Formats: sequence, C-alpha cells, structure tokens
Amino acid sequence: MNGTIEQVRARVADQKTRQPELYGDIDFTVTPERFTQDPADSIAPRTVKGAEPTAEHFDLVRAYTLLGDRVADAYAGLMPQHGFRGLIAMLTKACDEGLEAVPDAPPELVAFIRNMEQVPDWVDMDLVREGARLDRNAAANLSPFAIRGAFVATFMNKYAALPMALTGTLGHETAARRVNETASFFTTTLLPDALERHGAGFKAAAMVRLMHSMVRFNALRRPGAWDSKVYGVPIPQVDQMPAGLIPIFLLSYKLLARGRTTFTPAERARVELSRYRCYLLGLPEDLLADTPVGVVQTMTARNQTLRRGFDDETCGALVRATLAAYLPPDRSWRNRLFDTVERGFAKVFFLRQFMGGDVGAAERMGVRITAGDRALFLLVAAIVTSRMAAYDLALKIPGLRGLVDRDLVAQLRRHLVRYGHAEFTTDAAQYRPTTGGQRETALPKGDGAARPGQGADGGVTPFGAKVGEARR
Repeated sequence: MNGTIEQVRARVADQKTRQPELYGDIDFTVTPERFTQDPADSIAPRTVKGAEPTAEHFDLVRAYTLLGDRVADAYAGLMPQHGFRGLIAMLTKACDEGLEAVPDAPPELVAFIRNMEQVPDWVDMDLVREGARLDRNAAANLSPFAIRGAFVATFMNKYAALPMALTGTLGHETAARRVNETASFFTTTLLPDALERHGAGFKAAAMVRLMHSMVRFNALRRPGAWDSKVYGVPIPQVDQMPAGLIPIFLLSYKLLARGRTTFTPAERARVELSRYRCYLLGLPEDLLADTPVGVVQTMTARNQTLRRGFDDETCGALVRATLAAYLPPDRSWRNRLFDTVERGFAKVFFLRQFMGGDVGAAERMGVRITAGDRALFLLVAAIVTSRMAAYDLALKIPGLRGLVDRDLVAQLRRHLVRYGHAEFTTDAAQYRPTTGGQRETALPKGDGAARPGQGADGGVTPFGAKVGEARR
C-alpha cells in the first residue's frame, strides 16, 4: 500500500471542495450505516488463515467507501451545461481522435483523459497483453453462459446494489441491456491492443467510468434519491472491486487453500490484466494487490466491513429481472435455443454459487430451478470444459498458437455483435427514491464446506448476502 491513510482521507474530504454541488451535504466524518466494524454483522465474518486483513486494510476500505471518482465526477458535473449526450459525444471523440480533436475541450475532460493516459509505474503492459491473450479462451467459450450469473453477484447486498435499483434497472429489457453491456465491456478489453491508448477497451473503460459518475451525479442531485448516512456515496471505489476482481479473488482463494502464496507466470499475467483494467476504471493501487495474500486481504477487508443485508424490494427484484431477461438480439430459433440453454445454466450457477444450494430460498426469491435446468447446466459445463481444454492444448503447440488465437479473437468479435452496441448511459428520468422498511428474505444456511466462491465458513458468498442468518 503506497498511499497513506491520511492522503486517502484528504482526497475524500477534498470532494466537498472540488464539487460542493454533489458532495457538499455529505459529512465525511460520519461512518455510513453500510460500514460495520463487527465482522459478525458483515457479509463475510471469517478470514482465510494467513491472509487476515490488517488494521491498515480496514482503515483504507473505510476511507475508500466514501470516495467516488474525482476526475470523472468533475466531468459528469458538466451535465447541466452540456447535457449527458454532449458529454458522451466529447468523450467519444477524445478517445477516438485525441483531445486535440475536441474544440474547446473542457478542462475537466482534459484531466479525465490525461488521468487514463498515464500508465502507472506499477503496471507491466507486456503482462497485461499476455493476460488478455490467456483470458480469450474463457471469454470465448465460458463467458456467454456465465456472465448473467456473475452479474447477479453484484445484487446480493442491498447497500451495494442500491445504485443499480435506483437507476430503474428493474425491468427485463433494461436488465438485459446492463448484462450485455457488462459482457461487452469485458470482452472488448480482451481484443488485441484494446487497452492501448486508442483501443476499444480504453474507450469502453472511459464510458463505464463516466456512466458511474453520472449515476453519482443524478443520485446525489435529486432530492430524496440518496441517503448518504446509510449508503455513503453511490458506487464507491470499494464496490467496483468485486466486478473487476472476482476471478482473481477466487483464484487467490484457491491457491491459498492449496498452500501456495505466489502466482505462476500465466496467473500473474491474468492478475496484471485485471489490475490495469480496474485502474482504467478509476481504482487506486491501494485496492489492487498483486499477490494471492494481498488480493484476499483486501477483498476480505471490504467484505468484512460491508454490513449484510438482503431485501426483496431491491436485491430480489434485481435478481429476478436479471434471471428473467432475454439477452439475445432477436428471437430467431437459434437465439431462442441459446436463451433456453444459457438461462438454465445461469439459474443453476446462481443456485450453487450464491444461494448455497438452497432451492427453497431461491424459490422464495422467485427463482425456480427445474430438472431441465440442472440437465442443461451439466451439459453446458461438460461441453465448455472440453472446448477450453482443447483450446488450451492447441495454444501450447508451436505453429498452432497464432492460428488458434486468431480464431478466439474472431469468436469474441462475434460475441460482441450479439451483445449489441454498448451505450454505457444512465437515464435520470427513470431514477426512483430510496425507501425504508424493505422486506428482508431468508437466505439459506451454509453447508459447512468451505470452497471457492464461498467464505471460509462455507456459508458466506464473497460478494453477496450472508447466506445463513438473514431475517425473514
């Protein structure tokens, strides 16, 4: 950790000075309700032996719980003058053609782009490129089936899920767009040279970053839309960690369980890809560890301080909308068949990873698992595992590696066509105010077997609700 806690707190407090119209009413000396100092009341009460968070980890997480994105927030703050479409148009042009192509570019846009252009000393771009190459296999063969289930993981805690619910993402059509946008972003970043300055991944990261800041702007500016004493700031830095680091956290978790404390060269490349991708999204180095112990420490500190809470009105509605959404671009027979297969896989994936296998709890949320869903899950898992193994083998054969990589890139481009054009926008007209007294739903008890994807006690998902002691 290179930044001192005093420096981070200073950046948090400076938000009031830099953007009083957004942060002026937030008392940053008050700890929001979402932050708990009692691990027993958090989403992950236990730690992994040998990777226990330190006091400094907890202090940093507490500070970053109140930090938005200073450069992107400043640019989003120009919406009253330029409108959100105007901001998107200028950002798009700056990404595609450079700042010099934007007439009278606002200083806030210049600062935003310059911030993203600066590759930090702690990033190894050669490793980033290698990590992207290595990740193409899973993205081509597994991601189309797993993305919906992974997206649901972000909805399993009411404190972290509220911004998504607030933006009106409760309908099936809107939920489908968000899932496809998420898939599009991660897929785009794996294309050759995508994360270079004028690459498609760089541009996608800038658009996602602006969208997050637009959510903050609209949530904090609309009367009654956001309660900072309960929720802190919308989409704080610590809530962007799970989406960007889920695979790395699960990998680190498995390695530590096996007694390993270092990454192999291939694993290290994948880690570096995730770190740089998160950096482009605005995350600081403090939250982007590069060792298995450091990754687990940081994520555990976040999970041990996020108060558990699952309510049906926010979390349940988001889960149901996401699992029910039709993701393909049209209703041709091929796409309808894919939807049936992918949805069945996603439901069982959700049941296993985030509900501890408790069918009753899933049904109380409106997620009904059929025998057909289970059969589809096993079928897809067998096919995907075999395909990925075949590609892994081919990628190791001299003379085939380049050909196979080009084939994977072609598959990713076809997936992008199916995901559709990602707009990465948020409509303030759809925002709804926060409400109190939401009904909480009982979640399943842990089965006692710790495994990747759950907490050390086997009954805690790393990014979701505590699956054992939630109240009815």
